[in-house]
Amino acid sequence: MSGPPDAAAARVAAVIPVLNEAGAIGPTIARLPRPMVSRVIVVDGGSRDATAAEAAAAGAEVLVVRERGYGRACAEGAARARAGGAEVVLFLDGDGADAAEEAARLLAPVLEGRCDLVLATRTGRLQEKGSMAAHQVLAGRLIGAAIGLLAGTRYSDMCAFRAIRLDVLGRLGMTEMTYGWNLEMQMRAAYAGLRIAEVALPYRRRIAGKSKVAGSLSGTLRAGARIAATLARVAVQTRRRARGRDIVSISEDDDAPGR
Repeated sequence: MSGPPDAAAARVAAVIPVLNEAGAIGPTIARLPRPMVSRVIVVDGGSRDATAAEAAAAGAEVLVVRERGYGRACAEGAARARAGGAEVVLFLDGDGADAAEEAARLLAPVLEGRCDLVLATRTGRLQEKGSMAAHQVLAGRLIGAAIGLLAGTRYSDMCAFRAIRLDVLGRLGMTEMTYGWNLEMQMRAAYAGLRIAEVALPYRRRIAGKSKVAGSLSGTLRAGARIAATLARVAVQTRRRARGRDIVSISEDDDAPGR
């Protein structure tokens, strides 16, 4: 984590919303490719463990928010990144499941101006056994199909690991402050006709702790209800004709030098 950032890194801030992720947040930050990411903002929604101290020790800026909410944490982190001069924001979870070391594959298409939004997808052979429950995979596919019908762009997943230009994010008009944040972003991006790509990346079991969503039936039901409500709300609000585009799938070969 030492050494001066290069020109690209100076434009990128990673935002990691957390709640009780001690034991996982440190390794997550350590895996980020610092030649590509100059600033790490950990947004703590009121952890009662050593999450904040561990994040700070790993070199992150810790932003504590009084009100909980996944979307609220993402929005607060993005606002802090923008205020600090960042142009691109990288979102990821703090549980160690996302392949943070592969962040360059999400960032490069955005930094190079080829895409507006690049998302990791957890589907396929790169998914570690036990990292996702069957109902999570099914939900992602069903929601992706629903967005395809509504907005003309079909996603394969709703993974939190993603990169987007901050000016583009600001124009989307995000309002969802809970678990529907990722879905709202993808729907509004589709309606806006953004250049979107998906990159298949490894997805692992969380390093430590328990998932706030999949870790309990009540958490799963709450998140599912919020996501369904977000889907309906954004669809009703966005009555204009869908401008969706086909999503580009970026492979390892596409990232090769000179491409």
